[in-house]
Amino acid sequence: MSSNTTRHETRGLIFDMDGVLTDSEWFIAEAARLMFRETHRVEVRHGDFAEFIGMGENRYLGGVAAKYGVRDFEIERDKARTYAIYGELVKGKPPAKGPLKAMPGAVEFVRASASLGLKIAVATSTDYVKMRANLEAVGLGDGIFHATVNGLEVERRKPFPDLFLEAARRIGVPPESCWVVEDSVSGVAAAKAAGMRCLGLLTTTAKEAIRGKGADLVAKDLSAIRPEALTGAL
Repeated sequence: MSSNTTRHETRGLIFDMDGVLTDSEWFIAEAARLMFRETHRVEVRHGDFAEFIGMGENRYLGGVAAKYGVRDFEIERDKARTYAIYGELVKGKPPAKGPLKAMPGAVEFVRASASLGLKIAVATSTDYVKMRANLEAVGLGDGIFHATVNGLEVERRKPFPDLFLEAARRIGVPPESCWVVEDSVSGVAAAKAAGMRCLGLLTTTAKEAIRGKGADLVAKDLSAIRPEALTGAL
């Protein structure tokens, strides 16, 4: 652990959602792919969305629409249709091979963090509809989080720090006493811009990229680390 990770007592943990708590990247990419086919008669690929991961659905869909020159793209209409398809896919409707699942160790890590008396929050660039669907699908929609912040509630999404600063405000913990758990380059950048320490997960992004943005600790996923590692209790 680097020396700057012990400067302040850890009082709060802020979790990104997609790629950290839920294994949802395939589902949202597939829902968006099907929306583009159905609405715009354009065949896009899952890989087209990779550079927009973590930036919220407006950028996620809008970036690919711009790439393919989709002239009749309408964000609210197309996002609503994407979410409707997504809602069916996460329940296991084909072409999904099963329902949405939690990332390895995620549920256990969250509940262990709460049992330590830490204030915990979710801060995600996605909209409220998808956030609630995901948390409920993996058994974390039961009020265990002291606060949630979605992309509709801040002016700027990642890589800006607004989401994480708002989450810290809502749980009543100063930024320097918070850890952020992230899996994307834009998310790590946002955490560091907020003045918070960051645990970078390698669930969707290479170690070099996560480290390059300043992650204080790195783990393959939440099954490989305990919350005590962030509090100095180990």
